[in-house]
Amino acid sequence: MTDCYHCGLAVPPGSDFTLTLEGQSRDFCCPGCQAVAEAIVDGGLANFYQFRSELNQRPDQEEATADKYAPFDLPEVQQDFVREQDNGQRQAQLILESITCAACVWLIEHHLQKVSGVTEVKVNANTHRCLLTWDPEQQNLSQLMHELARIGYAPQPGTDDQQHRVQLQEQRTTLMRLAVAGIGMMQVGMFAVALYAGALEAWESFFRWVSFAVATPVVFYSARSFFQGAKRALQMRHLTMDVPVALAIGGAYTASGWATIFGGGEVYFDSVSMFTFFLLWGRYLEMRARHRNSLATGRLAQLLPLTADKWQENNQCFAPVPLKSLQAGDRVQISAGATVPCDGLVIDGRSGIVEALLTGEPDAVEKKAGDTVTAGTLNTDAPLQIEVQAVGANTRLSAIEHLVEQAQQEKPRQVAVADRLAGYFVGAVLIVSALVFTSWYFIEPERALWITLSVLVVTCPCALSLASPAALTAAVAELRSRGLLITRGHVLESLSSITRVVFDKTGTLTVGEPQVSDVLLLQDDIDRDQVLAIAAALEAGSSHPLAKAFAPFAGRYFGRELQQKTGQGVSGRVEGINYRLGRIDFAAAELSQVPTAPDVTSGQWLLLCDNARAIAWFALQDTLRDSAADSVKQLQARGLKVELLSGDSSPVGQQLADELGLDDCLTGVTPMQKLERVKALQAAGEKVLMVGDGINDIPVLSGADISVAMGGATDLAQTQADSILLSSDLHALNNAFECAGMTKRIIRQNLTWALAYNGSALPLAALGLIPPYLAAIGMSLSSLVVVVNALRIHKN
Repeated sequence: MTDCYHCGLAVPPGSDFTLTLEGQSRDFCCPGCQAVAEAIVDGGLANFYQFRSELNQRPDQEEATADKYAPFDLPEVQQDFVREQDNGQRQAQLILESITCAACVWLIEHHLQKVSGVTEVKVNANTHRCLLTWDPEQQNLSQLMHELARIGYAPQPGTDDQQHRVQLQEQRTTLMRLAVAGIGMMQVGMFAVALYAGALEAWESFFRWVSFAVATPVVFYSARSFFQGAKRALQMRHLTMDVPVALAIGGAYTASGWATIFGGGEVYFDSVSMFTFFLLWGRYLEMRARHRNSLATGRLAQLLPLTADKWQENNQCFAPVPLKSLQAGDRVQISAGATVPCDGLVIDGRSGIVEALLTGEPDAVEKKAGDTVTAGTLNTDAPLQIEVQAVGANTRLSAIEHLVEQAQQEKPRQVAVADRLAGYFVGAVLIVSALVFTSWYFIEPERALWITLSVLVVTCPCALSLASPAALTAAVAELRSRGLLITRGHVLESLSSITRVVFDKTGTLTVGEPQVSDVLLLQDDIDRDQVLAIAAALEAGSSHPLAKAFAPFAGRYFGRELQQKTGQGVSGRVEGINYRLGRIDFAAAELSQVPTAPDVTSGQWLLLCDNARAIAWFALQDTLRDSAADSVKQLQARGLKVELLSGDSSPVGQQLADELGLDDCLTGVTPMQKLERVKALQAAGEKVLMVGDGINDIPVLSGADISVAMGGATDLAQTQADSILLSSDLHALNNAFECAGMTKRIIRQNLTWALAYNGSALPLAALGLIPPYLAAIGMSLSSLVVVVNALRIHKN
């Protein structure tokens, strides 16, 4: 009977589903497998069948229909797992079924990248997650999901429930394999004691056969993942730690089985079972840590409540409604002790909000009418009423979650180097093992195999492969708890090379919320309250930071025909009179006589004029951040140069630089001039870290070696930055340098330990002083040392 070329199931008699692949006619069990194979070949991806390390699952016949995925084109359905990007493209988080190996990842990415409208595809083989970016003007999501199903990988929305299902299945499978290995290890161990103690010849053969029977499911079921990994690595021409492990387990089992069947020689079924159990135990602990990290940093939206108390106009009261039904503009009430369900503006009440989820700070921050609150934070003291501004995927919490997922798709250079080093090390171990076997074969042939197995086991580079990832994962989690969110993989390894820190001024070193500090009246027929009310009417509706300074004086007058001129000011009609507010050359452009600017060097001055006269000067001052001065001193104490780059051409920038003792200061520069300055510094050999918050900082953030966006930065600035200062506390920068330094030391310690352990254990194993079971224990303990050492970062 013929097996299906795609899924391996038996082809039913009389079936005629065939396809010519690689010059040969291949049989398939059903039209689904035939259709999948045909789609793969038509896409020019037939090499998939050479790369795969195991057979695929039989596809569901319904998955091939495009109509099944039509509902996923509805905006209401997409809001849970699709984000709209600033350039109009969309990005979906999908979970794919039937992924079995790296060849599946290769096939999925190459197939979708050939579809029109798709700009980026990233697949994580461990989590089965697919990050898909496409242009909705060229392609519907349903068609892309259909393309995935057509090649045998049924997609599901990347929601919390789906991710939990995948993790639960992974945990069940691992526990089952671990249980089989544990039971087998105990049972075989009992018989091994009798064999080692010198069982009677009549019982020796019986104990060997029973041990053979018990060890067989351990090897073929529990250790299956090691053989799959080794086969996959060899097919991809890349050596991993699964290769020596598979050789050790397979070699010991085969030799012991040969000795049992044909008689003579020693059996090591106990070592095989013990080795498999210890390795699976280590991988189980690693899997649990990965799942906990996913829950802690990747699925923040799980912290949101299921319902919210919404104001009901009909009943004139607040009543609970599903969170998903909220819309921008709704009015909701948050009880004391409740979690804020959405981003919103406080319209009534006063209470403390704990923002530890975002900033890492455990102390409550007072919120009152006019302040904003963020989804996922905790209301502590009294009820608050808020106006909904954003829900679901549009909240700040969701944006942070998206950036975390984006960072998890990247592999830092240190991890890649460690992986390559481990590959070379495995190659060297295989060569040494061959030499050891050859040498012992001529010295003491009966010990040659077991000593070689010990060499393969004891030198398994598990600790070497874990050295960097364990430390980097701990460091990212630690910085996240301190208010700095790492969104690019290279940040921690690049911090140690930084020589200069460059700050923007407004919203970075300063709070970014200027206030009216002084008013100079130029006419006697108008008072202070009137000019402030006129200015507030002109600035109403403006998103410029300076407009916020006049917000407290709004409401008395209303402006009409308002027009803004970027970088100059605003004009409009108030109470029938035309006014201009802004820089002196703009405000006094229609006056015959230009007033003299105040002889004051502090603050920023704006002029208010009508068509005939200058009316008043307003002095605006921004407040220096509480953490700015101390943070600058800490950075300079590290030997770093600190510089200010500001687009503000007033004297404020230089005054601020003098106050903080900065090394350099450039003011009145355009966004492109900021970028040119950073490029010039880099050309001179400097490594630059840039801290900014506005759209005008996007070019320089993209050009710096490391970029940090403030927590209140624009969304576009945050997406371009390598990290985000969620707490807006500049002390987190110094924490980042400290954490990066400790991470580098721990990675060096881990690599040193791993290499020293393998280097010292190798000669002992080669001399026959370490039996296979002790080699398995030593290898597991070496990996544990690496993980425990990495956890010291959390205690720093």
